[in-house]
This record gives sequence, structure tokens and C-alpha cells, in this order.
Amino acid sequence: MAKPEISDFGSVDPAPPSEIVNLQKLNSILIDENARMFERMRVVFSLRNNGSKESVKCLSNGFKSNSALLKHEIAYVMGQMQNKEALPFLVERLEDESEHVMVRHEAAEAIGAIGCLSSKSILEKFVNHELPEISESCEVALDLLSHYNKDSFE
Repeated sequence: MAKPEISDFGSVDPAPPSEIVNLQKLNSILIDENARMFERMRVVFSLRNNGSKESVKCLSNGFKSNSALLKHEIAYVMGQMQNKEALPFLVERLEDESEHVMVRHEAAEAIGAIGCLSSKSILEKFVNHELPEISESCEVALDLLSHYNKDSFE
């Protein structure tokens, strides 16, 4: 029995990356609410592996999905990518009080994983949020920022 491969990001992903490389085609599958979730997840990992600014934009289009699971996974891979282009999209998810808590929690952790000191204030804004999934995620993200920016964290 074959085991799932470990990605270049050190994770065992819930779906292998799609073999499609065309960003426009990947984007169309990602935003298709009728596409099977497995195929949409494959797209998420393909876009993560691409790593470009354009792939971040495609991933952000997935935040319009009805699926909290898909949006959670998108936030997770944005954190793995550590691409600052993802920050505005992640901040928008964290700030949206109508967003599923699972997505907001993952957005907070992804913001911390990107490691940009400019995001410290947004994480501090939610560190005392009434939902522990959000407050604790922001606490973890702030600690991660501190860990990676020891010399300039105040």
C-alpha cells in the first residue's frame, strides 16, 4: 500500500496536486461550486506549489466559496507559501465576523506564519476576541511573529 507523498512544504496534503498547470484553468476549477471537493483541493495544492503572485490571487478567489473547509485549506496553504501578497486576503477573512470560525482561525495563523511585522496590529486587535478559536490563534500568531522577529518585536 502506497503512502501519500510529503510535499516540498513538509506536509502530507489531503489531496495530491493537480496535473493541470494553466492558472486560468486551475482558477476555474477552484471557483466551481459543482466541482468535486477532491479536485478543488488538488487545485489548492497546485496553486500553492506554483507560489507566484498570480497563484495567490487565484487562491484568494476561492475565499468566495460556500465551503468553509475549502477556505480553511486556502488560508493554510497561504501560510505555507509565506507570500506577503496573501496578507490582505487573510486579513479580510480574519476581520469578517460572518466568516466561519474555522476559516478565521486559520487566517490568523497564516498571517503569523508569513512573519510580516506589519501584521502585528491586526493580530493584536483580535487577541482578546470572544471566540477562543480566534483569540488563541492570534496569540499563537503573535508569538510566532515574535519568534521570527526577535530583534524588532516590541
